[in-house]
Amino acid sequence: MNIIIVGDGKVGYTLAEYLSKEDHDVTLVDRNQQALDKATETLDVMGVKGNGANVRTLLEAGADEADILIAVTTHDETNMVCCLAAKQLGAKYTIARIRDPEYTESISLLQNGMGIDLVVNPERASAMEISRLLRFPFATNIEAFAHGRVEMVEFKAMEGDPIVNTPIRSLPGRIPRVLYCVVQRDHDTFIPNGDTIIRPGDRVHVAADLITITQFFKYMGKNTQKVRSAMLLGGGHIAFYLARIIAGMGIKLSIVELKPETCAMLSEMLDEVTVIQGDGTDQELLDSENMREMGALICLTGRDEENLITGLYGAKCGVGKVIVKVNRLNYMDVMRDMGTDSVVSPKLTTANLILRSVRARSRSQDSVLEKVYRILGGEVEVCEFTALEGAPFLNVPLSQLSIAPGVLVAVLVRGKKIIIPFGNDHIESGDTVILVSRASKIVTLEDAFR
Repeated sequence: MNIIIVGDGKVGYTLAEYLSKEDHDVTLVDRNQQALDKATETLDVMGVKGNGANVRTLLEAGADEADILIAVTTHDETNMVCCLAAKQLGAKYTIARIRDPEYTESISLLQNGMGIDLVVNPERASAMEISRLLRFPFATNIEAFAHGRVEMVEFKAMEGDPIVNTPIRSLPGRIPRVLYCVVQRDHDTFIPNGDTIIRPGDRVHVAADLITITQFFKYMGKNTQKVRSAMLLGGGHIAFYLARIIAGMGIKLSIVELKPETCAMLSEMLDEVTVIQGDGTDQELLDSENMREMGALICLTGRDEENLITGLYGAKCGVGKVIVKVNRLNYMDVMRDMGTDSVVSPKLTTANLILRSVRARSRSQDSVLEKVYRILGGEVEVCEFTALEGAPFLNVPLSQLSIAPGVLVAVLVRGKKIIIPFGNDHIESGDTVILVSRASKIVTLEDAFR
């Protein structure tokens, strides 16, 4: 497909990198020539210098023949105008990043009136991700599939856990049946099989329906932790959305924000939230506000370094759950290595949402991609497909299909039934199929079956 990306920042560059590897014709538009030069030298993309809201620039980039235009500049208004102009010129599908909460209530009107097919709000999506982590504080990451009916949970295996030091196929039958999808040991990431032995310290991803996954962690003794109070450092958009989302979760919330005007706005808009004006990196302030007694510390300032240092301090003080926001994607592994387990990146969340939409439009005759989620620094992808009538792999036992190396059929959803598949299970038309594979290995469902 012909894809135009307006905005060559971190999100734009990440999207261009992923999409160019999938053989799309990608054109980057940006005012910064230096950023364009870096992209065109390192990626297989074209670069056009100019304002993406300018019709002449869009025509030079080929917007009149574009299959998809993605506007991810730092300005919401520019992104909206880009989509409006591109649609008028003939672009088939447009995606805009819109972040300001003031636009949230009028999103439907904006989409209809300005020709925006998909709106991505990275801060709200990040807030949703954080709220799931607060629900399961023992988890490092949680992702939902099949309209929330299936969850994949990442956790750190500990000495004494009933699943460690035993081959997966030999685990006791009384352990609730989940699928062990991915294991990361040190810097090695692999998809386990029945002979795999989980070791203490491994990062393990398991998947199952909501009831089974809850029973699994109850058996593991990990569901006894409950977050009753949380402190947020930074009163930006994520803090605002998160406060709204967790309002009904019974969590007592405090927000520490440096700017007085932001504090006043948050106090006015958020009921039952304690807003504290001060520097969230000041240890004396944190101690005076009883940070050590909090169930969770969520670092959401605009500086990665401040978030990391404060998060490490919170972990040292014994805070049960520490969540850190980062902007630089290459910081994520560094933070985890330093002991900060839960790391949230709005930029990576944005890229995941947009990639899912782009791939869904390149549907094949045998399947439709519904969702794609990158885990473990982008090394592994979890893809959700819908199998279509007539596909050659339907109604064939999985043991008789030639499944591509490094691909795991993780979960099948058939009507109201959730299936953790074995060799004698099969895929039927209309099934939701969740696959785990190496990044960019699977684009369509038939890629998994040779």
